[in-house]
Amino acid sequence: MGNTVSCCVSPESSPKLPSRLPAERLEEFQTSTEVSDDTVPYLQHISDREVPDELALESNPSDHARASTIFLSKSQTDVRDKRKSNHINHLSKNWKFNCVLCFVVFCFVFFKCVKVSPGPLSKKYSSCSTIFIDDSTVSQPNLKSTIKCVTLAIYYHIKNRDSDRSLDIFDEKLHPLSREPVPDDYAYVDPEHKLIYRFVRTLFSAAQLTAECAIVTLVYLERLLTYAELDICPANWKRIVLGAILLASKVWDDQAVWNVDYCQILKDITVEDMNEMERHFLELLQFNINVPASVYAKYYFDLRQLADDNNLSFPLEPLNNQRAQKLEAISRLCEDKYKDLSRAAMRRSLSADNLIDKAKQTDKGKFSLKEEEEEEEEEED
Repeated sequence: MGNTVSCCVSPESSPKLPSRLPAERLEEFQTSTEVSDDTVPYLQHISDREVPDELALESNPSDHARASTIFLSKSQTDVRDKRKSNHINHLSKNWKFNCVLCFVVFCFVFFKCVKVSPGPLSKKYSSCSTIFIDDSTVSQPNLKSTIKCVTLAIYYHIKNRDSDRSLDIFDEKLHPLSREPVPDDYAYVDPEHKLIYRFVRTLFSAAQLTAECAIVTLVYLERLLTYAELDICPANWKRIVLGAILLASKVWDDQAVWNVDYCQILKDITVEDMNEMERHFLELLQFNINVPASVYAKYYFDLRQLADDNNLSFPLEPLNNQRAQKLEAISRLCEDKYKDLSRAAMRRSLSADNLIDKAKQTDKGKFSLKEEEEEEEEEED
């Protein structure tokens, strides 16, 4: 079981060669595993069908916890631009006004004529007597704040997209969601964050979906963009988001919403259109609907980081006795749940040694029973 990249996939590769872009390396990996038409019937080895871990980390961030999310990297561009513009505006102020202001403040402080109050704080900070916490946790995120963050991530996907690669199944002009005529410039005008939030919030409130479903929706969306090499743009964002929500609700929630229920929410769409879009979505995902716990946690904390960068603070409330007891009960419930899962896993996973020991114990029991039967026969004789 040697190195898959150097032995099985790319024999000519060498660690001394300069590193290339992830897309070029992934393309070389895919072409190197193809079989020529001149060969005899060939059974491909399983290692040839699996992408090496190094390439998988670089190309599929929705599958691996160590890879950075796409939406966070796209949002950092706007965050840097905002900080730069704020710094330039600060430096471009009138220096005379700043001098006069500084002189007035100095006089107030020096003569203690006026007590300058700091004003209301934009953020709440914990102290020794008061602890501010929010109700959002990894296991139970806050629904409203999570939807705001997810829609903001979709907004940055659309705004900072690389191109306009799309498919006909997601084109709103070809498959409209309403009977209202689609404007001619629908493919060129980027939607605002409020419009995306209103669309997603309507679906979540009507279908009564959970906040965890919103995070899984974002995971499926980025997985679709990575696997199918698509871009979410003004022409397809509604149908892509709808397909991701539809799939996430069926995978995550115990009582999934049927396609006909979405047709009642979006009254102008047909069940056949929903079924076709769901089928294409699954095929583009290569039927990979698994979301590991580490990937889910990564997306949750990256959404928290996105909220901090864009001043979308989660609602903070002081910790009182009632909320402390509630948090303690939730943690105790999660702890008991994980203990039950670990016990069930231990029951299912029996090693070969345990099986051998049980077989030996069974044989010993049979042998002892035979001895007892022989002794009873001797006593009867």
